[in-house]
Formats: sequence, C-alpha cells, structure tokens
Amino acid sequence: MNTEQQNILKVLAYFDVFNYPLNAEEIRSFYFDLNESSFENAVNTLVEEKIIFKLNGFYSLQNDQSLITRRLKGNNFAQKQMATAAKAAAILSHFPYVRGLAISGSLSKNFSDEKADVDFFIITAPNRLWIARTIMHLFKKLSFIAGKQNWFCMNYYVDEAMLEIPEKNIFTAMEIVTLIPMYGQNILPLFYNKNEWTKNYFPGRMAATCNTSESKKGFFTRAVEKIFNGDTGNTIDNWLMNLTDKRWKKKTAQNRINVRGIKMTLKADKHFSKPDPTNFQNRVVQQYESKLKEIVSVVID
Repeated sequence: MNTEQQNILKVLAYFDVFNYPLNAEEIRSFYFDLNESSFENAVNTLVEEKIIFKLNGFYSLQNDQSLITRRLKGNNFAQKQMATAAKAAAILSHFPYVRGLAISGSLSKNFSDEKADVDFFIITAPNRLWIARTIMHLFKKLSFIAGKQNWFCMNYYVDEAMLEIPEKNIFTAMEIVTLIPMYGQNILPLFYNKNEWTKNYFPGRMAATCNTSESKKGFFTRAVEKIFNGDTGNTIDNWLMNLTDKRWKKKTAQNRINVRGIKMTLKADKHFSKPDPTNFQNRVVQQYESKLKEIVSVVID
C-alpha cells in the first residue's frame, strides 16, 4: 500500500468514527501531496480492492447507502444553522475579555441536526478567562427563557497566555484545522501559529482565516474590563475558577450526563476551561486507532 492510499484511509477512518462519508475534495484537503491524478489512482485502487466504497460520489469504509442520506440531511441542517451561528457569534464577540471565537464541533464539519447545539471555541484576554466565562454562562442561563440556549454551547476556552493546545492527537488536530473563525482576526493567526503541530497529522490543511472586522466593544464591556483589570480582577478570576472547578467535580462524582449522553466533566486551569479529554476525546482516538488496525488486517489478509 502506497503513501497516497494510506493517507486516504487515515482520513476516512477518522470520519468513519462519526459515520460520515467524504467526497474527493474533502479527502484531498487534508494532504497537500494528494494531487488529482495521484488521488484518482490511489482511491480507484482502494475501491477496486473493496477496502473502501464509493457511494454516489462519496467515499466510506462502510458499504452503506443510508450514510449518504444521513450526511446530506445533516449538511442541509448545517447550512441553515450557520445563520444562527453567525448571530450567536456576533453577540458573544461583544462580551468582556473575549478576543477570539470560532465555530467548532460537528457544525464546523458542515453537519448538524435538529437537536445539535452551536459549539464555540473561545479565546479570552490573559488571566481573565474565568470572569469572561462566568459572564457568558450567566447570559446563557438567561437564553433559556427565550429557548435559545442551544445557540450558545461554549465548551472550550483558552486565554492568550496559553494558546498552544497540550493534547496533541488526531482529535484535537482535526478540531483545530476545521475551526470556522467568526471573530478575532488579530489573535486567531497567533493561535494557529502556536499549533502548527497539527501539520504532523494534516500537512495539507490550511487554517481558515478570519475576515470579519473587529467589533467595537460597547460601554458595558469597556466598563467591566476597566473595573477588573487590576489586582481585584486577579482575585475574582481565581475565585471563580475554584468555585467552578468545585461545582463541576461534584457533577462528575454524581456521574451526571449531558443531553448527548456524555459524562459531564470539566478540566479547569487558570488558562483553560475544557471537557476532560479522558472521556469523549480519548474514546474517539481509540476508535480511530482500532479502525486503522482493522484496515491493516484486511489488507494483509
């Protein structure tokens, strides 16, 4: 099996974890050395040997037509939800200490459904992550009144002091290279530079640029930032971090799960707030590696 075929299988194996077939352009976008000619030769060989399957212009490890129907339906939902995401991003960009935000999760891969949230990756000013997060999550609680809570799933925060993501695996690499920037044309390029390790997984995937203009912060935001920029802000930010960490540890100990059936966990640090990678993230990586082993065994047999 040549390098081109291996690269095709790596991408398909990852998305197969989510039962998501890909078209040729999507596969090639992750590897710069997959030009059209070499791709066609490699993928045709894989199809002929029935290692992968071509279904209505899409490629998959599974010979299952229903996956195409599911994907197309999810793509249609995603196109509609992008308008909602743009509105939500415009609102969140005005909050205190928010310096950058991008759409993440399934929507950033052009897939959604009627139950899906709009997931956001958020960058805050240094040492003010927990003030920013607390204000934003208080706002989210108010959004329940209007039934808009699914617009604002803010599950991953970092601040400008820690832009490099420590979990360097295919899951986090995929999440980074598929982010859809919505705000932060100054900070997002720095974030991508700090995470160039993603090229070890997807050397041909170019990070999307943020073309939106920087929104002007309103009076409330400027006032909050002025009040909390000194030592008082440091104290309050630390207090909010410890308070949130304690509350989430209690949820985890009670084995509480979210609407997606995933155990509710949070890793809290001065410079980040994120789901515990030992749960969903590690599970995806393990499933991906298992699929690759299955493929190798099929090829050998």
